[in-house]
Formats: sequence, C-alpha cells, structure tokens
Amino acid sequence: MIPGLLQPEAYARQLFVDELPPLTDEQIEANWVARAERQRLLQERSNTAFSFIIEEHMLLRCTGGTAVMRGTIDHLLEITHLRNVEIQIMPLKRESHAGLHGPMQLLETPEHKWFAYMEAPECGQFVSDPKVISVLNGRYARMRSQALSIDDSVSLLERMRGEL
Repeated sequence: MIPGLLQPEAYARQLFVDELPPLTDEQIEANWVARAERQRLLQERSNTAFSFIIEEHMLLRCTGGTAVMRGTIDHLLEITHLRNVEIQIMPLKRESHAGLHGPMQLLETPEHKWFAYMEAPECGQFVSDPKVISVLNGRYARMRSQALSIDDSVSLLERMRGEL
C-alpha cells in the first residue's frame, strides 16, 4: 500500500474500511486522526529528509476507485514539491528487485543512531541491531538504484494521473 505518511484521507479511510475484522466508525475516525497527525511531520520537519519508494502496482490497483486514486496521485504530486521529501516509483517491470522481502522503514536519529521497522500483517518488528540495520541500508540503497529516478517518478505520476 501507499506509505501511511503519504496517504490522503480518502485512500486511508478506504484501507480502514477494508480491515478485517471490520472497524467501527469511531475506530476509523481515530485511525485517520492519528495518521493525519503523523503526516504533519512532513511539513513541520522541513529539515528532516524523508525518502519513499512506492511500487507502481499500488497506483494501478485503483484502491477506493478511480476518484480516490486520482486524488491519491494528486496528493503524491503535491508532496513531491516539498524539498525534504523524495518519492521514487519502483516500476512494474523490473527483473531484479531488492525490496521483495517486504516493507521496511529506516530511521536515523540526530545522534546518527539507526533503527528499522519491518511490517507484516498483524505485527511488526522493531530492529536496533547494527548488523541487521547495515543489511537493510544496503537493501534500501539497491532499491533506490532499481527504482525510477525522482524526476522520472514524477513524470510517471503525471502520466498516470492523465490516464485516469
């Protein structure tokens, strides 16, 4: 799915509606409020670099329908104008892909300490072991080299937006 920090409201709400077991209206609202609060980091921390790689097929899936996906792509295009945010698209047709082991998030603290979080359905794993972090950093570097460039990713988003 599109990373939570990049999800517009309609897309996020569709994901919450699709949860099993079903969430209550109150839970959906609370989840959206929490996600929107976290998203403020992108603009409030303009001196913090954020880098994302999104699978092209996530944009082709049309989660929530055409209107929701159109809004999602518009939202992503707006975010690309932030100086501290980089979005790259991993093309659908890619013979080699270092990210097939699942989603991960890497974080470097102001003190240059690294952490990672790896997601899986119903659970996640927080990682602080420097050896594992080193492997994950290498994997992420490889993914960035395999994904479209930032400019090509923006061009693809614009082209996809025009096709909706």
